[in-house]
Amino acid sequence: MEIITSHTNTDLDALASMVAAKKLYPGAEMVFPGKLSKNVEEFMSLHKDIFTFKTIKEIDFGSVTRIILVDTKNPKRVGKLAELIGRPGIDVHIYDHHPWTEGDVHGSVEQVEVMGATATLLMEKIISGGIPVTPLEATILALGIYGDTGSLLFTSTTHRDAAAAAWLIEKGANLGVVSEFLGRPLTGEQKELLKALLMSAERHVINGVKVLIARSRASEFIIGLSMLTHTISEIERLDAVFTIVHMEDRVYIVGRSNIPQVNTAEILGPFMGGGHPSAASATVKNGDVNEIAEKLVTTIKEKVKPPMAASDIMSHPVKTVFPDTTIAEASKVLMRYGHSGMPVVEGLVLKGVISRRDVEKALNHGLGHAPVKGYMTGNAVTVHTNMPVAEVREIMIENDIGRVPVVEGERLVGIVSRTDVLRTLHGELEGRFHAVHNGQSRQHSFYNNIAEIMRRELSPTVMGILRQAGNTAEELGVTVYAAGGVVRDLLLGYQNIDVDIVVEGDGITLATVMARRTGAKLRAHYNFGTAELVFEDGFSVDVATARVEYYEYPAALPQVESSSLRQDLYRRDFTINAMAVSLNRDNFGELVDYFGGRDDLHYGLVRVLYNLSFIEDPTRILRAVRFEQRYKISIEPQTLKLLNDAVQQQVLLKVSHDRIWDELSHILMEPEAGKMLTRLDALHIWPQVLPGVTYWEVQPVLRGLHKSIAELNDWGFDAQCDPWLSYMIAILHWSGREVAESICSKYSLSRKQTEKVTATLGCWKEVLAALSDSSDRTRISELAGVILKLPREAYPLLLTVLDEKPLKQHLKNVLNTIKKSRPVLNGDYIKKLGYKPGPVYREALNGLWRAKMDGLVSCQEEEEEFLKAYLKKTEGAK
Repeated sequence: MEIITSHTNTDLDALASMVAAKKLYPGAEMVFPGKLSKNVEEFMSLHKDIFTFKTIKEIDFGSVTRIILVDTKNPKRVGKLAELIGRPGIDVHIYDHHPWTEGDVHGSVEQVEVMGATATLLMEKIISGGIPVTPLEATILALGIYGDTGSLLFTSTTHRDAAAAAWLIEKGANLGVVSEFLGRPLTGEQKELLKALLMSAERHVINGVKVLIARSRASEFIIGLSMLTHTISEIERLDAVFTIVHMEDRVYIVGRSNIPQVNTAEILGPFMGGGHPSAASATVKNGDVNEIAEKLVTTIKEKVKPPMAASDIMSHPVKTVFPDTTIAEASKVLMRYGHSGMPVVEGLVLKGVISRRDVEKALNHGLGHAPVKGYMTGNAVTVHTNMPVAEVREIMIENDIGRVPVVEGERLVGIVSRTDVLRTLHGELEGRFHAVHNGQSRQHSFYNNIAEIMRRELSPTVMGILRQAGNTAEELGVTVYAAGGVVRDLLLGYQNIDVDIVVEGDGITLATVMARRTGAKLRAHYNFGTAELVFEDGFSVDVATARVEYYEYPAALPQVESSSLRQDLYRRDFTINAMAVSLNRDNFGELVDYFGGRDDLHYGLVRVLYNLSFIEDPTRILRAVRFEQRYKISIEPQTLKLLNDAVQQQVLLKVSHDRIWDELSHILMEPEAGKMLTRLDALHIWPQVLPGVTYWEVQPVLRGLHKSIAELNDWGFDAQCDPWLSYMIAILHWSGREVAESICSKYSLSRKQTEKVTATLGCWKEVLAALSDSSDRTRISELAGVILKLPREAYPLLLTVLDEKPLKQHLKNVLNTIKKSRPVLNGDYIKKLGYKPGPVYREALNGLWRAKMDGLVSCQEEEEEFLKAYLKKTEGAK
């Protein structure tokens, strides 16, 4: 006999999990281990004739061979059924969403994963097994998921819970029924208990965390303490709530947490409780409420880590201006660093804050000469270094400000931006939090180690160079990082041979030492603090001093000055490119991610680091499209809005043609170039980079060109002598000669490249007609003569416009014949025959080639006879 059971005081998730387990173990009996929660009692009173549940009294313990535990693995929570666990010959299967704790049993089957509901775990097995469910079963399973996840709003909810709920709705789950049973009104006893708990509530601040502890007594057991605790948590909006209630001969403890620092399961562990970090409970037999409350406070003090404070997330040192700084000078500083506002200080004392908006208003009124002190905001809102981030967030919301200075007394020590706070909301700084409170230095606070990924993805040569850079940095007393695209592609699993090294110190000195030790060639650029190392095998590495780039005006070339790693990364285009990895020996492979790049990679987003990014460097518009299409991700909504605004302002027209071409040529060399060009049109970028070219005329060709290039390669014809030129030819093939030559001139194409473009304009239609109109009597040499007017880079265009399969096969046959019909003989043979070099050589060899293509000549002897006859005939004609 097999039985399915769960914990006593069976709740909706336990009920749903039992029903789900029955689908997986159809021969098993569902057994309630003891008391039911109020919601389950009410549900079963209506549905007891539909579902068969047994009580413990109805089970013959001697005939049980397997027990399936759902929503628990603690034998103390299954009542008398615990006697079966551990008996010889009884198999135990476990399905639970609670983390493992001391005293839990183990089984031959264990599926234990922390998520919102156990029903989700079982649902996934039902879905993968293709097991059908009825609308009523779907409703019960939905009750379990919605009940244990707070209708998908609890912090313990995962995407898997949401996916399971969506599947159940698709299968007919009745959300009206779900709402009715989850939203049942409180009973009179529950209302009285809730009132007593609120009246007794004590508020504590423990290690910076706001905790409420409420206690009460009831002569009889009242179902729903978990629900009441959640209700108090919703009312009070504190970091954590614990309720302690004596009912009958036991004390019941329930905890709810809204922040990761308070792990309720860990806190209630000493009380033999269990659950999740965000929700847990415990039962103490014959305990005293007041003694338990005191012990609970002591346990919280031991278990709760101090929350992240302003000092943990602030930026420092802070860029500032003085009260006598002019508005014009302040504007330049704001532009230089991309800030939306800056503190005004006198010495180290904060005097106020000046915003970009205030500066722009003053400039619009011709007040660039006026001092900042006349327009700054005095009595600025500030926070102190040890203020919890949650309080900082509330202050920023209440005052509607994007940046808040951090002070010690009156002294400015840092600044917290809206972006800094948002990262804490989405968990990006969780790794940092734990590092800080394990006694590690601030320098390590943002890291996750990816050394194993580096060893797996990088060649031994590249790894050796990076190790050498780290060792050299240690000797010089500096820190060194690999940064930018190489880190992005390591995390994505893409190949990337472009390695950039950033040094917090003197980059040229480090490069010089490495060059001397490795024999690499050194090319130093002292004005920029950069160097290039070129190794014997041709592999090169760029080495740079950590620097900040700023723009004197929109679309200008960047100016450079030395800075910290954080500022160096902040100058970059997108968060996914603003990551670094440490190369120093002690922390080799540790990831530095100040701006959420790893999260954006995970969620598939291209995001700028600040609002003026596209204005200051419009070429980032093209780069955003390239990364979006290359990695099959999306431009983040706010970034897309900023991009659209910049395109509307036509900022690309202010950029030099060389800089535009640098980005456009990168697009044309990408495998997904066609999709990127389509995206340029969709975003209205096309007219600014390819003026005079009508996108819709070339759209069909651009979409199919990549496939044609691949097909030609499969045929043995590498069409891409210049990787990008096939796309440029396709872009311009419908244009007039004047427009095509204008585009080629605009982007400084060479004379030979321009000739290939214009040659295509003049004859691609002729080639198309020749192939379409040819018959079995048409000589191959005639078709070859027409096709050979086209440059090889135009073959993908030709193959794409041939929309019929027979015509494509015809082209393949002609190209193969051209390739295989090259004569064995050359001009040396003609010279041996006594003829002087001249046009006759080319004429004779071309004639021989045509004859071979037409099948008139097949071997070397026949080639010799053909040339002798051809030359004799030519000589006779003279």
